[in-house]
Amino acid sequence: MITLRKARDRGHADHGWLDSWHSFSFADYHDPRHMGVGNLRVINEDRIAPGTGFGTHGHRDMEIISYVLEGALAHKDSMGNEAHIVPGEVQRMSAGTGVRHSEHNHAANRATHFLQIWILPDAPGGAPGYEQKYFDPTLKRGKLALVASPDGAEGSVSMRADAKLYAGLFDGIESLHKAVDPERPQYVHLVRGELTVNGQAMQAGDAVTLKGELELRLSDGRQAEVLVFDLAP
Repeated sequence: MITLRKARDRGHADHGWLDSWHSFSFADYHDPRHMGVGNLRVINEDRIAPGTGFGTHGHRDMEIISYVLEGALAHKDSMGNEAHIVPGEVQRMSAGTGVRHSEHNHAANRATHFLQIWILPDAPGGAPGYEQKYFDPTLKRGKLALVASPDGAEGSVSMRADAKLYAGLFDGIESLHKAVDPERPQYVHLVRGELTVNGQAMQAGDAVTLKGELELRLSDGRQAEVLVFDLAP
């Protein structure tokens, strides 16, 4: 079964300094039909205005991934980490028993455009943790690169969750056929461009959920960047 959700049907919040689209119920946006898929709970597409950002706030019992598309995201946390996350990098923060952090766009004239992703951990608790890695575009060109996994396989960042996250770039004749476990839901989020997923045409911000499928098929990309989640049942 393949279910399409159009970008325009997501929840939306415009706070002036922050423009955010919510794939799943989040903050003031609540839709019981869209509470997550498997152990994936949040995908927020955020644009932070220049010179603004999220002040220090807390999280716990969540695996949080930041995926920057444009600009830079300045991160500072209670574990002592300070970093700038830029396009091509994946940041993973394990909130564990509790962590506080802030995220800002320090640029004077450019928005920071990024995806904030939350995945439920296998178990609550544990010490907070942090990891950040760069993935060269050649690893994603016409294929899916593993960028987050439970065991850090293939150079991915490691997370305490039964899930895998892949990133890919597809254009023109580039295509991919990948066998998938029909018992595990697959969630495909098109970051930008256009792409056909298992026969379903998609545009930027669209997503499809695959359940009971034996294969993932990606084709007909037009400057497409895509994220594919392999999730716990």
